[in-house]
Amino acid sequence: MHQALYRKWRPKTFDDVYGQEHITSVLKYEAQTGAFSHAYLFCGSRGTGKTTCAKILAKVVNCENPVNGNPCGVCPACQAIEAGTATDITEMDAASNNGVDNIRDIRDEVVYAPADLKYRVYIIDEVHMLSGSAFNALLKTLEEPPAHVIFVLATTELQKLPATIISRCQRFDFRRIAVKQLVSRLQVIARAEQIDLQESGAYQLARLSQGGMRDAISLLELCSGSGRPVDLELVNEMVGISGRETVITMLKAVRNKDYDRIFELIDSIFGSAKDILVFWQDLISLCRDILVVQTTQQATRYLDLTEVEAQEIKKLASDISKETTLYYSRVMDNALVEMQKAGSIRRSIAELALLQMCDPVLNESPESLLARMSDLETKVWSARPPQVSVPESKEKPGRGETASFATAKKTEEKPKTPEPETPLQPKTGEKTDEGGKKPQQVVSGKPERIREWPEIVSRVAQADGIVGAFLYQAKAYLSDGETLIIRFQDDNSLSVCNGPESIDCILGAVAAELRKNIERDKVVLEVAPETDDNDIDDIFNEG
Repeated sequence: MHQALYRKWRPKTFDDVYGQEHITSVLKYEAQTGAFSHAYLFCGSRGTGKTTCAKILAKVVNCENPVNGNPCGVCPACQAIEAGTATDITEMDAASNNGVDNIRDIRDEVVYAPADLKYRVYIIDEVHMLSGSAFNALLKTLEEPPAHVIFVLATTELQKLPATIISRCQRFDFRRIAVKQLVSRLQVIARAEQIDLQESGAYQLARLSQGGMRDAISLLELCSGSGRPVDLELVNEMVGISGRETVITMLKAVRNKDYDRIFELIDSIFGSAKDILVFWQDLISLCRDILVVQTTQQATRYLDLTEVEAQEIKKLASDISKETTLYYSRVMDNALVEMQKAGSIRRSIAELALLQMCDPVLNESPESLLARMSDLETKVWSARPPQVSVPESKEKPGRGETASFATAKKTEEKPKTPEPETPLQPKTGEKTDEGGKKPQQVVSGKPERIREWPEIVSRVAQADGIVGAFLYQAKAYLSDGETLIIRFQDDNSLSVCNGPESIDCILGAVAAELRKNIERDKVVLEVAPETDDNDIDDIFNEG
């Protein structure tokens, strides 16, 4: 008779359990010292190893020759427990045996000594399903059981257990297994079972299992039944999902307001065997990944993606603002709730939601207003960027001071006609005219104001509060994507931020926020001219 892979590959020792080292290390130490608790509580999501560890614990407490805290697997006790013939090991499913009479039977049995083993072990799975009367019947026995009895309770919903039960157990929280550990285990099983498992397929199986080893192995067995190499395409086909490429294509179509492409993709999803709910959840997950990239410095730590997928997400994150991403997420969350309640009109709900994402005017939520304001700010700052010119300088850079970091001094005579250009510092080594003054130059390219400047200043303030305080009133621009121009309100503010350590701190914050490395010789600090725009309203007034 065929045995399912997840049963065939169920761990036999604590060392074989993946992703729960914080639990297995404690249980192994207790087995080595013989200091077992009278009651254990294993809680966590499905497929993370709760029942498996309970069975291993039942073997190790009765093992005649434990090895480094693990059951030997060869003694009569281990073999009887493994075969399921040990009468002293009772495994009960509380979902179907949740009455008070079932617990009373256990209470009456615990007074008798074990028949063949050293301990009687009661494994109660899904213990949260017990009734209130059953919990009350279990309470006293669980608190003071006989010395030869050990209880192991397992649950996926810890919040449903009475506090009196939890307080009488040694509690262990099982974590979701990391994607890399799932992939490693799947590859081991695939090699042993002679399954052609591709890396892309292994990662997709691991992501779909959501941290559950049992689900990952079951999906691997499902996909291997086709006889084809288990790759990304096959996994998506067998599970009935659209794949990452389709999800990314949909988001790009929404961003570009390509309505024909949107309706084409929705039509292809409904015309196939793919589930619109699964596709919709993948679309929400994509927005989550984009927000992670936009808001964290080490996004790869929180994204279970391949290198190619990570680069694609970073590119999307640079094209969409955080406000717009949040708006997309809120619209899709609301639509998901409606689609779960609806039946035949899921397609209409999805299409209407995508239309609202394309045009925030169609939505009256606060998130839509933020998205519209973000798009308006982008258009305003990119509409009339300041031009850049090099002013006349009367003073040479001081000793130990590079020209690019030198302070721009105001001239004694104000020009009659103010120029809108942004003054830049002349570079070291420039020739002067006969009067000793440096000629005026215009930098190629139009500098664009850095919209992320408040976030950059916040990063600087975390490292150096003084420098951050003076940067709050400054304004920053990028010229040709290479030159960083920072305008200060006065000479004092400029001098405080002109040190090498301050410059390095600013460049680090710029690299983290803009994901762009600026060379030190491409940094220009200057005092803003009197003609500089002091408020965003000036931009609107100019139009």
